[in-house]
Amino acid sequence: MGSFTHYGFLILALLFSSCMVTCGGNFFQEFDFTWGGNRAKIFNGGQLLSLSLDKVSGSGFQSKKEHLFGRIDMQIKLVAGNSAGTVTTYYLSSQGPTHDEIDFEFLGNVTGEPYILHTNIYAQGKGNKEQQFYLWFDPTKNFHTYSIIWKPQHIIFLVDNSPIRVYKNAESVGVPFPKNQPMRIYSSLWNADDWATRGGLVKTDWAQAPFTAYYRNYMAQSFSPSQFSDQKWQNQELDANGRRRLRWVQKNFMIYNYCTDIKRFPQGFPPECRRF
Repeated sequence: MGSFTHYGFLILALLFSSCMVTCGGNFFQEFDFTWGGNRAKIFNGGQLLSLSLDKVSGSGFQSKKEHLFGRIDMQIKLVAGNSAGTVTTYYLSSQGPTHDEIDFEFLGNVTGEPYILHTNIYAQGKGNKEQQFYLWFDPTKNFHTYSIIWKPQHIIFLVDNSPIRVYKNAESVGVPFPKNQPMRIYSSLWNADDWATRGGLVKTDWAQAPFTAYYRNYMAQSFSPSQFSDQKWQNQELDANGRRRLRWVQKNFMIYNYCTDIKRFPQGFPPECRRF
């Protein structure tokens, strides 16, 4: 795995040598709790945050600032033990019926079984662009970094600096792309045992409550306006090692891709799928 980490940093150096305007670090300064009362807590002088879920309520937070394009990183340690029925979300979103959204959702599972990492993208209020993955590590044992790179030409999802998904702008074939609405960063921990684990077959074991997830090392990098006139920079995606890593993840750990779901799209796949 060490070589993958090296490649990840190489990719990022190439992609973001020109990033501008960085914020992050202190949760007191960067985030507000949105619901859940004292189930959301900040520790260590603002360096560590936790969300908890019990039978009464879950909890959540959102960023004070909005972002229009950039790179967002968050280290998360997910709910340990029997997490079946729980969902931990980490995503970017605007507001309103035609909102844009870029999602990480972590679907809990019974003890010893892998989490499912669910990704999705909404543009102008419409989503249905799901890809799902197992992870190649136990996300409950240690903190791992989950990142979103958002440019006008594409969105890249990364786990520990390894790309797992690239979603390209397909406006040229009539597919809306999130590029006009600033978005805040959100996270929540909540009960979804009506659908989350095996389609709702496995219910939340409240004897295990409270369920807790931990967050640290938040970072947001906003891109400078001058970069958007640089076509080469906009189109820059992954180097050869990054593309190999992406193929490795998708070959070995992807468990669902809407672009291959024939039952769901019997009349033909969505037009952006032809670009993958």
